[in-house]
Amino acid sequence: MPNTKQTGIWTVITSSSVGTLIEWYDFYIFGSLATILSVQFFPQDNPTIAFLNTLLTFAAGFIVRPFGALVFGRLGDIVGRKYTFLVTLVLMGGSTFVIGLIPSFASIGYAAPILVLVMRLVQGLALGGEYGGAATYVAEHSPANKRGFYTSWIQTTATLGLFVSLVVILLTRTTMGEQAFRDWGWRVPFLLSSVLVGVSIFIRMKMHESPVFAKLKKEGKTSANPLKESFGRKENLKMVLLALFGAAMGQGVIWYTGQFYAMSFIQKTCNIDQVQVNYIIVLSLLLGTPFFVFFGWLSDKIGRKWIMLGGMLLGVLAYRPIYTEMYDIADLGKKTEITGMHKIEREITAFDDEPSKQLVTITSTHTYSDSTIVKEVTQEIEGKPYGSSVKGTVLSTSAFWKMVLLIFVQVLFVTMVYGPIAAFLVELFPTRIRYTSMSLPYHVGNGIFGGLTPAIATRFFEDSKTAANPSGDPLAGLTYVIIVAAVCFVIGAIYLKNHYDSE
Repeated sequence: MPNTKQTGIWTVITSSSVGTLIEWYDFYIFGSLATILSVQFFPQDNPTIAFLNTLLTFAAGFIVRPFGALVFGRLGDIVGRKYTFLVTLVLMGGSTFVIGLIPSFASIGYAAPILVLVMRLVQGLALGGEYGGAATYVAEHSPANKRGFYTSWIQTTATLGLFVSLVVILLTRTTMGEQAFRDWGWRVPFLLSSVLVGVSIFIRMKMHESPVFAKLKKEGKTSANPLKESFGRKENLKMVLLALFGAAMGQGVIWYTGQFYAMSFIQKTCNIDQVQVNYIIVLSLLLGTPFFVFFGWLSDKIGRKWIMLGGMLLGVLAYRPIYTEMYDIADLGKKTEITGMHKIEREITAFDDEPSKQLVTITSTHTYSDSTIVKEVTQEIEGKPYGSSVKGTVLSTSAFWKMVLLIFVQVLFVTMVYGPIAAFLVELFPTRIRYTSMSLPYHVGNGIFGGLTPAIATRFFEDSKTAANPSGDPLAGLTYVIIVAAVCFVIGAIYLKNHYDSE
């Protein structure tokens, strides 16, 4: 029977992390490209509704994650960890590749958003089974006194997956140009996933089963009905509910606020140039990612509870000041335009199949005294608008780094709640039902409470717009996040212990 010494803990971590990172990459390229996908797959008679529908389609993948946790968690507790998350990897990679092939709304109408939704549901089911398997697999190879440290490497994969997705998008975008990327280049990151998944499958095929689970299976002590044991027994169901409402729920909203809502906020509410948005998020994630491992390591020393709850409390107290500052940094009403530097440029392009027909691209550039630049690009054919206009604010160097700092602080909150949580969840439940029991609260907390954060927050913002205040309250979306994190903090502070150790 393979053991930790034969396999090597770092081989185990690497094998698990590479596949999990790629699954997160597949999952997040959709969210990272939400603005473009809303144009590609939804009718454009109301761009705001189209964008909200894109966010809801993105959220649909999160909503079904608990069902994936039940299906694959049960399979993982009966058949084994290794083969279960091989299946989830294939499902995730296949569905991502298909999204890259789906024709646009202009080509096939409402069949486009329906197909995208189906693929998102498959992605959500697959991810629902992936995380619990990877975290359990690493934890079951780890000594108890280093479980937080070793499992924290798995925790980095969600953020690194987002990081890789943004880097791939950025490279594709800058290489082919903005117009080509919007027309068809956005498909490249989706199609590229097939190569990454192939590499990951090759790596995972060489993995051995978890030694703890293999021993349990050899002794005939695996659970015949993990679902019944996990949720039908009062004492275990109590721990499942405590894991959800005392930890995972708050962790979920902090995670998605600090990364996805932050990205959506500076892109849609602050109207910052999309390429610059990618740079801001990439740098923030790059600076923040090592802290996942730090807080995982620290949780081995002082316990998991107060590190996780501390991250939630900091979010509750600091989000409104942080987002107020983010909004002010990009607020053109507080800047002075240098009117003499206003430029309008026209570029005329003839159509290959109809030379007499010309596409006119008009770029209007406004420059402000703090070096902020605002560009608006519109297109016309024979004097009539063609497509939607693209407007973006390019921040000055100092404002850019202020924005990086503000999002980095939010990522620190994320690392506090997320770094120790894999070890925390693993220790709550016995080996025979661990995959099933830990997966459900994690994916309800992250998939439902966390995954809906961008869509709910955007809806709150849209609802805040009135006749008296047509711009709305830019901080309205934070209400949901703060309430959920505060409730979770109170429950966790009262009922959680600082250390659990179920074997």
